[in-house]
Amino acid sequence: MEKLPAKTGWLWVTEGFALFRKQPAELSTLFFGYMFLMLALGIIPVIGQLMPLILVPLFSMTFMHACVHIEAGKKVYPNLLLVGFRSPFVRNLIKLGTLYLLAAIIAISASALIDGGVFVQAITGQIAIDAETVRNSNMTLAMLFSAFVYIPAAMAFWYAAPLIAWQGMGVGKAIFYSFFAVRRASKAFLIYGLAWVTIGIIFPVIVSSIFGMLLNSPNASIFILLPVSLVLTVIMYCSFYPSYTHLFGPAPDPLPSSKQET
Repeated sequence: MEKLPAKTGWLWVTEGFALFRKQPAELSTLFFGYMFLMLALGIIPVIGQLMPLILVPLFSMTFMHACVHIEAGKKVYPNLLLVGFRSPFVRNLIKLGTLYLLAAIIAISASALIDGGVFVQAITGQIAIDAETVRNSNMTLAMLFSAFVYIPAAMAFWYAAPLIAWQGMGVGKAIFYSFFAVRRASKAFLIYGLAWVTIGIIFPVIVSSIFGMLLNSPNASIFILLPVSLVLTVIMYCSFYPSYTHLFGPAPDPLPSSKQET
């Protein structure tokens, strides 16, 4: 693992855009396939609300493999959507996803220390989220506190999936290496995060608001904001791949397909 300068964070963003430009339709198809599967899982009572988070590590490998294919000049096909499920390390990826879920539960539960449980009740559907609820509670502060609590987990999980799927690490070892990789590249991640807050949140909101005012229609803002946000989300997924290769080197060639889990 190399210690990277702060400007590398911006380089990850630009490389994500470059990868997307090579096969935008194919990558968008993968993303919409992923969204469809998540919506389908959501129909299942109880477990359908938990499975999307547990399966995040498996689906994250979809976009990692897609980026490898693009980099190698290969066509990206929809069958990559389930590549994580075909991994010889699928059980370890599911274990990692279970830890994702536990960490999220702990972080969300911690918000009760700030607002007395309002955010927890809102996110679990026990109460309605409206302007009055937000105004009469510390829910906004509670959400920020919850995000702060989740930061160490996010660092530990950031590279864990590819370290498991591509380097055959055990779950504990992958989490350890991921945490310290992010810590060593903290300046680059700060720039990376600020760039995506600007590009992925502030920019779409400003652009859609301007169009809404020009067309004198609030609905026009939504029609512009939604597709722009979806495209930028796909590009953000693409930028994850160069962030991995800058720290851990290129993906193995060939990609693991028959190794046994450890």
